[in-house]
Formats: sequence, C-alpha cells, structure tokens
Amino acid sequence: MAIGSPQRRLRAPRAALAFPAWAWFLFFFVAPVALVAWYSFGFKPGLFGTHSNEVLSLDRYREAMAGPFGLTFRNTLEVGLLGTALCLLVGFPFAYWLAVKVPARWRGLVLGLVMVPFWTNFLVRTIGWRLILSGDGTLSNFLQDIGLLGEPLSVLYTRTAVQVGVVYNYLPLMILPLFVALDRMDPALREASKDLGANRWRTLWNVTLPLASPGIAAGLLLVFIPLMGDYITATVLGGARGNMVGQLVASQFQTAQNWALGSAMAVLLILVILATVLVAAVVALGLRVVLRARRRVVLDR
Repeated sequence: MAIGSPQRRLRAPRAALAFPAWAWFLFFFVAPVALVAWYSFGFKPGLFGTHSNEVLSLDRYREAMAGPFGLTFRNTLEVGLLGTALCLLVGFPFAYWLAVKVPARWRGLVLGLVMVPFWTNFLVRTIGWRLILSGDGTLSNFLQDIGLLGEPLSVLYTRTAVQVGVVYNYLPLMILPLFVALDRMDPALREASKDLGANRWRTLWNVTLPLASPGIAAGLLLVFIPLMGDYITATVLGGARGNMVGQLVASQFQTAQNWALGSAMAVLLILVILATVLVAAVVALGLRVVLRARRRVVLDR
C-alpha cells in the first residue's frame, strides 16, 4: 500500500444491526407457529401417539369447531374484551395521575411500585387471589365481621374470579404505555385548550385522548393478546365454570396427548385474535376520521 493512501475499512451493511432481532423473531415466533400450523393438518396415530402428518386434512379444525371450542371461545372472548376494557378504565386515570399530578421526584418510585407484581411469579400472584377470594379467606371473614355478608364469600371458581384475576395480572401492561404517552405530552397544549375556553372534559376528549392514542393502542394490544391465551388464571381461579380456550389447548397437549387437535385449536385462537384486532383497528380508524371531521374548522372567505 502506498504511503499516504487512505485506508479502506470493511463495513457491514446497516441491515446487519437488525439481525439479532430478526433471528429472535424467526426462531422463537415464526418457526414455532409454523410448526403448530403444520401439526394441525395431521392426526393422532393411536392411543400412545401424539401426532402424525402422513395424511393431511382439515378434520382437526372441524373437530375443534364441533366440540366445546366454540362456546369456550365465546366465553374467552367476552372475558378478554371485558378484561381489556376494565384495564383501560382503571389504568388510564392512574397513568394520567402518575404522569401529570405526581411530582417528578416521586414518579420513579410510584412506577416501581406498579412493577412490583412482576417481580413475583405469575402463578404465585394468581394463587394469592385464590386465598383472598376463598370462602374462608381474609376478605370473606372481614366482610362477615362488619356485617356486609351473612355467609361466606362465593366468588372463587366463578367467571367473576377469573375477571378479577386477569385485570390484576395484566393491569401493569396497560399502565406502562399509557404513562409513557402521557408523560411525553406537552403540558402547554392542555393549558392552551383551557385558555381557549374548553373545560376539563373537553380538553380530555379533544387534546389528551388523541395525543395519548398511541399509548392506548399499545396498551390494548399488550393486554388483549396475552389475556386471550391465558390459562393459568382460569385454571386457578375459575375451575370448570371459568374455562378458557387456553385450558383446552393445554389439555390437548398435556393430558390428551392429541397434538394435532391442540394445534388446530391454537391456530383458530390465533386467527380469531388477529380478526378481532383487525376489526378493532378498522373501528378505531373510522372513529378517528369522524372525530377529525367534527373538529375541522372551515374559514369563510
């Protein structure tokens, strides 16, 4: 190399920076889902077999839809939608209070307290609610002592107990993205709205909610998608009356050893979740267009 000539450095393409994320996505999401979809076209080969794809068919999907899957999925969808809505109703005021009202020096501490339940195992947290909601638990005894109940609490092993459990377990996943969206909001925008004559509710509707919509959308997805596949909460708190689709899928893989039918149920669950999210996105876009049209100002020339 000649003296004084510039040295050439080998540079990797910029897309290489995304390789770890793409590798994780392919190996731990795309490949397992594709394997489950492949198993769903097979069948159970005998009493001791788990799956076989020697003959491909859609019979497992017909079997899944003809069994208790339809009713159980409807119950799961109702629990998922109601649980997500309750998380939003509870999480938004708390996130607003945390981002706007709490002094900056205390926000980290309060946010850490929100994350405290995540430091405990999911199953342990759910079992804790089983102890609280049981007929001979602390809550039941307290309500009977103060005269609000004349008999032991009968909430455990019901759909109500499942609803309480899923809201508790997934509420932090709603609060965190809402807090991020509200914390980044410029306070001057709310002040400008009030200076222009808008009251608190109108400021909330026309300024705060539109600016917090990315956090709302992220929170809804983070809560609804894993909630629909949850089976631990339903198993621990719901029993037979709180059955969810996740329990059916898990029972086919673990108890019945029918991986083909379990895979078909899992694929159907994924498809319906995607369809529900798509419908919700279309409705949200429609509402956004309508609200923008109502807020549009036309100047007379």
